[in-house]
Amino acid sequence: MKVNKIGIISKYDSPKALKMVETIVKRFTSQIQIVLDEESFDMLNLPETERLPVEKMEKAGVNLIISIGGDGTVLRSISRMDDPLPLMGINMGMLGFLVDVMPDEAIPTIEKVLEGFEYTERCRIAVNLNGKELPCATNEVVLTTARPAKILTFRVTVDECMIEEFRSDGVVIATPTGSTAYAMSAGGPILDPRVNATLIVPLAPFKLSARPWVVPSDRPIKVEITIPEKEAAVVIDGQHTYTMKKEDAIHLTKAKNPARFVVTERSGFYEKVQSKLR
Repeated sequence: MKVNKIGIISKYDSPKALKMVETIVKRFTSQIQIVLDEESFDMLNLPETERLPVEKMEKAGVNLIISIGGDGTVLRSISRMDDPLPLMGINMGMLGFLVDVMPDEAIPTIEKVLEGFEYTERCRIAVNLNGKELPCATNEVVLTTARPAKILTFRVTVDECMIEEFRSDGVVIATPTGSTAYAMSAGGPILDPRVNATLIVPLAPFKLSARPWVVPSDRPIKVEITIPEKEAAVVIDGQHTYTMKKEDAIHLTKAKNPARFVVTERSGFYEKVQSKLR
Protein backbone atom coordinates (compact mmCIF):
# COMPACT_ATOMS: atom_id res chain seq x y z
CA MET A 1 0.00 0.00 0.00
CA LYS A 2 1.26 3.48 -0.91
CA VAL A 3 1.19 6.15 1.81
CA ASN A 4 -0.63 9.40 1.03
CA LYS A 5 -0.96 10.98 4.47
CA ILE A 6 0.14 9.86 7.92
CA GLY A 7 -1.39 10.34 11.35
CA ILE A 8 0.79 10.39 14.47
CA ILE A 9 -0.54 9.44 17.89
CA SER A 10 1.73 9.64 20.91
CA LYS A 11 1.91 9.06 24.63
CA TYR A 12 1.42 12.79 25.09
CA ASP A 13 2.50 12.84 28.75
CA SER A 14 5.90 11.37 27.82
CA PRO A 15 8.63 13.93 26.91
CA LYS A 16 10.56 11.23 25.01
CA ALA A 17 7.51 10.32 22.93
CA LEU A 18 6.79 13.98 22.13
CA LYS A 19 10.44 14.49 21.15
CA MET A 20 10.11 11.60 18.74
CA VAL A 21 7.00 13.24 17.23
CA GLU A 22 9.01 16.42 16.62
CA THR A 23 11.85 14.45 15.03
CA ILE A 24 9.50 12.64 12.64
CA VAL A 25 7.63 15.81 11.68
CA LYS A 26 10.85 17.74 10.93
CA ARG A 27 12.25 14.85 8.90
CA PHE A 28 9.19 14.02 6.80
CA THR A 29 6.98 17.11 6.61
CA SER A 30 8.51 18.09 3.25
CA GLN A 31 7.61 14.67 1.82
CA ILE A 32 4.14 13.98 3.07
CA GLN A 33 1.20 15.52 4.94
CA ILE A 34 1.21 14.81 8.67
CA VAL A 35 -1.74 14.88 11.06
CA LEU A 36 -1.39 14.81 14.86
CA ASP A 37 -3.94 13.63 17.38
CA GLU A 38 -5.46 16.41 19.47
CA GLU A 39 -3.47 15.79 22.64
CA SER A 40 -0.09 15.63 20.88
CA PHE A 41 -0.88 18.71 18.78
CA ASP A 42 -1.83 20.71 21.86
CA MET A 43 1.44 19.77 23.61
CA LEU A 44 3.64 20.79 20.67
CA ASN A 45 4.07 23.90 18.54
CA LEU A 46 4.24 22.36 15.07
CA PRO A 47 2.26 24.61 12.68
CA GLU A 48 3.24 22.47 9.70
CA THR A 49 0.93 19.72 10.99
CA GLU A 50 -2.84 19.37 11.20
CA ARG A 51 -4.84 18.72 14.39
CA LEU A 52 -7.45 15.97 14.13
CA PRO A 53 -9.20 13.45 16.41
CA VAL A 54 -8.09 9.87 15.78
CA GLU A 55 -11.60 8.77 14.82
CA LYS A 56 -11.70 11.35 11.98
CA MET A 57 -8.32 10.60 10.43
CA GLU A 58 -9.56 8.05 7.89
CA LYS A 59 -12.10 10.48 6.41
CA ALA A 60 -9.31 13.08 6.18
CA GLY A 61 -7.32 10.83 3.84
CA VAL A 62 -4.89 9.34 6.37
CA ASN A 63 -3.95 5.78 5.44
CA LEU A 64 -1.19 5.06 7.97
CA ILE A 65 -1.09 5.61 11.74
CA ILE A 66 2.21 5.87 13.61
CA SER A 67 1.75 5.21 17.32
CA ILE A 68 4.56 6.42 19.60
CA GLY A 69 4.48 4.95 23.09
CA GLY A 70 3.73 1.48 24.40
CA ASP A 71 1.04 -1.13 23.93
CA GLY A 72 -1.45 1.04 25.81
CA THR A 73 -1.06 3.85 23.26
CA VAL A 74 -1.67 1.36 20.45
CA LEU A 75 -4.76 -0.09 22.09
CA ARG A 76 -6.17 3.35 22.90
CA SER A 77 -5.69 4.44 19.29
CA ILE A 78 -7.33 1.38 17.78
CA SER A 79 -10.30 1.57 20.16
CA ARG A 80 -11.16 5.03 18.83
CA MET A 81 -11.47 3.82 15.22
CA ASP A 82 -14.52 1.94 14.01
CA ASP A 83 -12.59 0.59 11.01
CA PRO A 84 -8.95 0.78 12.19
CA LEU A 85 -6.30 2.16 9.86
CA PRO A 86 -3.02 0.25 9.45
CA LEU A 87 -0.83 1.08 12.43
CA MET A 88 2.91 0.99 13.06
CA GLY A 89 4.13 1.20 16.66
CA ILE A 90 7.35 2.86 17.85
CA ASN A 91 8.29 1.50 21.27
CA MET A 92 8.63 4.12 23.98
CA GLY A 93 7.23 1.83 26.65
CA MET A 94 8.41 -1.27 28.48
CA LEU A 95 7.70 -4.72 27.00
CA GLY A 96 5.97 -3.48 23.88
CA PHE A 97 4.44 -6.60 22.34
CA LEU A 98 2.42 -4.56 19.82
CA VAL A 99 5.16 -2.05 19.01
CA ASP A 100 7.88 -3.51 16.83
CA VAL A 101 10.07 -0.49 16.02
CA MET A 102 12.74 0.71 18.45
CA PRO A 103 13.40 4.48 18.65
CA ASP A 104 16.81 4.29 16.93
CA GLU A 105 15.20 2.44 14.02
CA ALA A 106 12.23 4.80 13.64
CA ILE A 107 13.46 7.12 10.87
CA PRO A 108 14.87 4.44 8.51
CA THR A 109 11.81 2.25 9.09
CA ILE A 110 9.42 5.10 8.26
CA GLU A 111 11.46 5.86 5.11
CA LYS A 112 10.91 2.29 3.93
CA VAL A 113 7.24 2.25 4.90
CA LEU A 114 6.53 5.47 2.99
CA GLU A 115 7.60 3.69 -0.20
CA GLY A 116 4.85 1.13 0.39
CA PHE A 117 3.93 -1.38 3.06
CA GLU A 118 2.07 -4.56 3.86
CA TYR A 119 -0.11 -5.14 6.90
CA THR A 120 -1.63 -8.05 8.78
CA GLU A 121 -5.17 -8.17 10.11
CA ARG A 122 -6.01 -9.21 13.68
CA CYS A 123 -9.55 -10.03 14.78
CA ARG A 124 -11.21 -7.93 17.48
CA ILE A 125 -14.10 -8.67 19.83
CA ALA A 126 -17.36 -6.75 19.53
CA VAL A 127 -18.81 -6.03 22.99
CA ASN A 128 -22.46 -5.42 23.86
CA LEU A 129 -23.61 -4.76 27.44
CA ASN A 130 -27.40 -4.84 27.93
CA GLY A 131 -27.97 -3.79 24.33
CA LYS A 132 -25.38 -1.00 24.39
CA GLU A 133 -22.45 -1.26 21.99
CA LEU A 134 -19.13 -0.72 23.76
CA PRO A 135 -15.70 -0.20 22.14
CA CYS A 136 -14.29 -3.29 20.44
CA ALA A 137 -11.44 -5.15 22.13
CA THR A 138 -8.13 -5.80 20.37
CA ASN A 139 -6.61 -7.66 23.33
CA GLU A 140 -9.29 -8.68 25.80
CA VAL A 141 -12.42 -8.01 27.78
CA VAL A 142 -11.93 -8.57 31.51
CA LEU A 143 -14.80 -9.04 33.94
CA THR A 144 -13.42 -8.74 37.44
CA THR A 145 -14.72 -8.15 40.93
CA ALA A 146 -15.33 -4.49 41.68
CA ARG A 147 -14.58 -5.11 45.39
CA PRO A 148 -11.22 -6.58 46.51
CA ALA A 149 -11.34 -10.06 48.07
CA LYS A 150 -14.93 -10.65 46.89
CA ILE A 151 -15.41 -13.43 44.36
CA LEU A 152 -18.22 -13.56 41.79
CA THR A 153 -20.24 -16.33 40.18
CA PHE A 154 -20.28 -16.28 36.37
CA ARG A 155 -22.35 -18.21 33.87
CA VAL A 156 -20.72 -18.49 30.43
CA THR A 157 -22.72 -19.46 27.36
CA VAL A 158 -21.45 -20.18 23.86
CA ASP A 159 -23.89 -20.70 20.98
CA GLU A 160 -26.72 -20.53 23.56
CA CYS A 161 -25.27 -23.54 25.37
CA MET A 162 -23.91 -23.09 28.90
CA ILE A 163 -20.31 -24.28 28.98
CA GLU A 164 -19.36 -23.22 32.47
CA GLU A 165 -20.63 -21.75 35.73
CA PHE A 166 -17.94 -20.96 38.27
CA ARG A 167 -16.98 -18.74 41.19
CA SER A 168 -13.85 -16.72 40.60
CA ASP A 169 -12.18 -13.32 40.80
CA GLY A 170 -13.21 -12.76 37.21
CA VAL A 171 -12.96 -13.99 33.64
CA VAL A 172 -10.89 -12.91 30.63
CA ILE A 173 -12.26 -13.15 27.09
CA ALA A 174 -9.29 -12.64 24.77
CA THR A 175 -8.37 -12.52 21.11
CA PRO A 176 -5.29 -14.36 19.82
CA THR A 177 -3.48 -10.99 19.99
CA GLY A 178 -4.46 -10.75 23.66
CA SER A 179 -3.43 -14.32 24.41
CA THR A 180 0.08 -13.06 25.27
CA ALA A 181 -1.29 -10.46 27.71
CA TYR A 182 -3.61 -10.85 30.73
CA ALA A 183 -4.98 -14.20 29.51
CA MET A 184 -1.49 -15.73 29.50
CA SER A 185 -0.81 -14.43 33.03
CA ALA A 186 -4.04 -16.10 34.15
CA GLY A 187 -2.91 -19.48 32.79
CA GLY A 188 -4.39 -19.36 29.30
CA PRO A 189 -2.63 -20.75 26.20
CA ILE A 190 -0.70 -18.65 23.69
CA LEU A 191 -2.46 -18.51 20.32
CA ASP A 192 -0.90 -17.72 16.97
CA PRO A 193 -2.60 -14.49 15.75
CA ARG A 194 -3.60 -16.29 12.55
CA VAL A 195 -5.91 -18.62 14.51
CA ASN A 196 -9.56 -17.58 14.36
CA ALA A 197 -10.44 -18.24 17.97
CA THR A 198 -11.46 -16.60 21.23
CA LEU A 199 -10.09 -17.51 24.66
CA ILE A 200 -12.23 -17.75 27.79
CA VAL A 201 -9.98 -17.83 30.86
CA PRO A 202 -11.27 -17.81 34.48
CA LEU A 203 -9.32 -15.71 36.99
CA ALA A 204 -8.43 -17.66 40.16
CA PRO A 205 -11.49 -19.97 39.94
CA PHE A 206 -12.77 -21.66 43.10
CA LYS A 207 -13.26 -24.92 41.23
CA LEU A 208 -10.65 -27.51 40.21
CA SER A 209 -12.43 -28.34 36.97
CA ALA A 210 -12.56 -24.74 35.70
CA ARG A 211 -10.13 -24.52 32.81
CA PRO A 212 -9.56 -22.13 29.88
CA TRP A 213 -11.70 -22.60 26.77
CA VAL A 214 -10.78 -21.95 23.15
CA VAL A 215 -13.84 -21.36 20.97
CA PRO A 216 -14.32 -20.21 17.33
CA SER A 217 -14.07 -16.43 17.08
CA ASP A 218 -17.37 -16.07 15.21
CA ARG A 219 -19.43 -17.90 17.87
CA PRO A 220 -21.53 -15.69 20.19
CA ILE A 221 -20.44 -15.66 23.83
CA LYS A 222 -22.66 -14.53 26.70
CA VAL A 223 -21.49 -13.89 30.26
CA GLU A 224 -23.80 -13.25 33.23
CA ILE A 225 -23.37 -12.69 36.96
CA THR A 226 -25.63 -15.06 38.87
CA ILE A 227 -25.24 -13.94 42.50
CA PRO A 228 -27.32 -10.92 43.64
CA GLU A 229 -25.84 -7.78 45.17
CA LYS A 230 -22.53 -8.30 43.47
CA GLU A 231 -20.97 -6.06 40.82
CA ALA A 232 -18.25 -6.63 38.26
CA ALA A 233 -16.02 -4.17 36.48
CA VAL A 234 -15.94 -4.66 32.70
CA VAL A 235 -12.55 -3.52 31.39
CA ILE A 236 -11.82 -3.38 27.66
CA ASP A 237 -8.13 -3.45 26.68
CA GLY A 238 -7.28 -1.73 29.94
CA GLN A 239 -8.67 1.50 28.43
CA HIS A 240 -12.43 1.56 29.09
CA THR A 241 -14.25 0.53 32.28
CA TYR A 242 -17.96 -0.14 32.84
CA THR A 243 -20.07 -1.69 35.63
CA MET A 244 -22.01 -4.93 35.37
CA LYS A 245 -24.61 -6.15 37.93
CA LYS A 246 -26.75 -9.24 38.47
CA GLU A 247 -29.23 -9.78 35.62
CA ASP A 248 -26.96 -7.80 33.30
CA ALA A 249 -25.63 -9.71 30.31
CA ILE A 250 -22.58 -9.06 28.20
CA HIS A 251 -22.53 -10.43 24.65
CA LEU A 252 -19.31 -10.89 22.69
CA THR A 253 -18.55 -11.96 19.15
CA LYS A 254 -16.09 -11.31 16.35
CA ALA A 255 -16.01 -7.65 15.35
CA LYS A 256 -16.83 -6.67 11.78
CA ASN A 257 -13.59 -4.72 11.30
CA PRO A 258 -10.17 -6.06 12.34
CA ALA A 259 -7.15 -4.29 13.76
CA ARG A 260 -4.40 -3.79 11.18
CA PHE A 261 -0.68 -3.81 11.92
CA VAL A 262 2.07 -2.73 9.51
CA VAL A 263 4.64 -5.43 8.79
CA THR A 264 8.03 -3.91 9.65
CA GLU A 265 10.21 -6.95 10.37
CA ARG A 266 10.67 -10.40 8.98
CA SER A 267 10.92 -12.18 12.32
CA GLY A 268 7.64 -13.94 13.05
CA PHE A 269 5.29 -14.34 15.96
CA TYR A 270 7.17 -17.24 17.53
CA GLU A 271 10.47 -15.34 17.52
CA LYS A 272 8.72 -12.43 19.19
CA VAL A 273 7.35 -14.70 21.93
CA GLN A 274 10.85 -16.10 22.51
CA SER A 275 12.50 -12.67 22.72
CA LYS A 276 9.89 -10.78 24.76
CA LEU A 277 8.35 -13.37 27.06
CA ARG A 278 11.34 -15.44 28.13
